[in-house]
Amino acid sequence: MIADSAFLALLQLADGLFPAGGFAHSFGLETYVQEGRVGDAAGLEAFVVAHLEGGAGPCDAVAVACATRLAACGDIAGVVSLDEKLDAMKCVPEFRAASRQMGRQTLRAASALGDDRFLGELLGAVEDGLAPGHHAVAFGCALGRAGADAERAAAAYLYSTAALLVGAGLRLIALGQVQGQGILAALRPRMARLAAQAAARAVEEMWSFNPGLELAGIRHATLDMRLFRS
Repeated sequence: MIADSAFLALLQLADGLFPAGGFAHSFGLETYVQEGRVGDAAGLEAFVVAHLEGGAGPCDAVAVACATRLAACGDIAGVVSLDEKLDAMKCVPEFRAASRQMGRQTLRAASALGDDRFLGELLGAVEDGLAPGHHAVAFGCALGRAGADAERAAAAYLYSTAALLVGAGLRLIALGQVQGQGILAALRPRMARLAAQAAARAVEEMWSFNPGLELAGIRHATLDMRLFRS
């Protein structure tokens, strides 16, 4: 019964219906589309791969896995320290703000689903400005409190990230839903590998290297017309 409940929590938090606010963000994709660098399914898949391999996998998914374990044992100080490390690694203002916004929304929704003192305390710290409240940390904490294991939590996060980017792509490019699902299906082995690697890493082993996407995020603020916030 515990395993079933944790699995359902994974599905719920990774679902696009969960009100984390990801639909408002493209994390640089809109810049690439407007500049003509992404315009078809192959380009969209390459963009998502770059995002997963250069940032979401070795950085955010590691934070998810670590947060899952820390939350499971009730280590609020450890979670706040992890959150601060992740904050320092997000150098693009729009990406940092997007991650914080999605994290706050995730904590608010997860806290409202039950009476979990740990999540309530973390939400209070975020709203009082004592912790950044990044999405990966909030996502991992919510799943850790629900009994999920670190690797599956990381996999769920990577899937939700890929689905967010594919969803943004479907709104920006002339692609069909089946093509979008084809991209997600093709990425399954990659996401599984990245999740396993993330679960095996410590906080100190988080890294990110995505200069192209980061520059696209910076240029996004100067676009004449924008559908997304990042």
